[in-house]
Amino acid sequence: MSEARAQQCTIAKEVTLTGVGLHTGSNVTMTFKPANENHGYKFKRVDLEGAPIIDADASLVINTQRGTNLEKNGVAIQTTEHVLAACVGLEIDNILIELDASEPPIMDGSSKFFVEALEKAGIQQQEECRQEYIVKEVISYVDEESGSEIILMPADEYQVTAMVDFGTKVLGTQNASIKHLSEFKKEISDSRTFSFLHEIEMLLEHGLIKGGDLNNAIVYVDKELSPETMDKLRVAFNKDHIAIKPNGILDNLTLHHPNEAARHKLLDVIGDLALVGTRIRGKIIANKPGHYVNTQFAKKLQKIIKTERRNHVPQVDLHAPPVKDVNQIMEMLPHRPPFLLVDKILELTDQYVIGMKNVTMNEPFFVGHFPGAPVMPGVLQIEAMAQTGGILVLSTVPDPENYLTYLLKIDNVRYKQQVVPGDTLIFRLDLMSPIRRGICQMQARAYANGRLVSEAEIMAQIVKVKNN
Repeated sequence: MSEARAQQCTIAKEVTLTGVGLHTGSNVTMTFKPANENHGYKFKRVDLEGAPIIDADASLVINTQRGTNLEKNGVAIQTTEHVLAACVGLEIDNILIELDASEPPIMDGSSKFFVEALEKAGIQQQEECRQEYIVKEVISYVDEESGSEIILMPADEYQVTAMVDFGTKVLGTQNASIKHLSEFKKEISDSRTFSFLHEIEMLLEHGLIKGGDLNNAIVYVDKELSPETMDKLRVAFNKDHIAIKPNGILDNLTLHHPNEAARHKLLDVIGDLALVGTRIRGKIIANKPGHYVNTQFAKKLQKIIKTERRNHVPQVDLHAPPVKDVNQIMEMLPHRPPFLLVDKILELTDQYVIGMKNVTMNEPFFVGHFPGAPVMPGVLQIEAMAQTGGILVLSTVPDPENYLTYLLKIDNVRYKQQVVPGDTLIFRLDLMSPIRRGICQMQARAYANGRLVSEAEIMAQIVKVKNN
């Protein structure tokens, strides 16, 4: 599942770029702005009334014909992938992208200029912990019609391999990979978008490549170039002369990499999977990727993560020696029976804690809650989770016996299932932000019988006991 990793990041100051949208041909000003923790990636249309915001969310994808296009409440953002790839490649978690048109500037058809702008703005670390989806088993998506497939498998960090087969003599089969996101800037970010000549002809006929020129799209010539087509291209690209280079691309462009097409496909995969909304720790293998299969996989993964976050029971060995038994717990907590509601601590790190409680008919609260139908009160489930979280926060001081833990706030409480005698409760509490001045904010979940039974966001503070 997901665990907190390092701190989230945004940019230190805003930075602006101007250019033209590839498909709209519209002049556009785009400004990257810093954003708060847990904001994620969002686009803002400042040219529209109310300046509506569109989340970079896979569920908002409306079509992928000429890029990945989002829409929310009738407001669209087109060709999002290159901008989002730059944000992921620089490991930025939170950013607001303001636009005065529907499409970001195409620039040179890569992520290079976005990366340079973001680096100019500076990367700034934030206080809250970063959440990551840790891949435990293989997840895949296949598009039967195209034969495209994306596979996600366990790995120590986010890695991507793109394998492409274009079925043409001029381009053929290419592969590209990165093993570390730190490679994105140098190896991937300058890889430009590309098209085949037959696609360019279709786009020109339908007026769908208004912002294109020979400096922002590599054109592979996969068919005979007729004089009529030559004339159309000269007019469309405002060039007096167009010719085919020996490597099969139109002139006025030099490839940055022999496999630039595959590298750009890898760039697109990274940008499209940003729409999952969660960092990924795993290896992506994309065979014949495209915006459709990328975003379909993003939607599938997004649903899996959401379900696992809500329902995933911590995998613990109840028979293994605990990290802390009940006596060691009482050395740290001031609570005593019948109000000590955690029996064991099974796992304890600086980011999360897992505890357990055996619920028996001997619990005193069952006498009155309820006679003949014993159910553990929800408020006591929260108290049990808070006590478990107390172990997490008290473990940060050398003398926990000299501190008391007080609840400050409880938010977003939900009860899913009844807890009855005979149940074994498993509690997991994850830090939502670093502990500062003894204040700890935690996401708390309780599980029984393989299911989530309750959850809440808990804020607590440890206070040193004054000696008499």
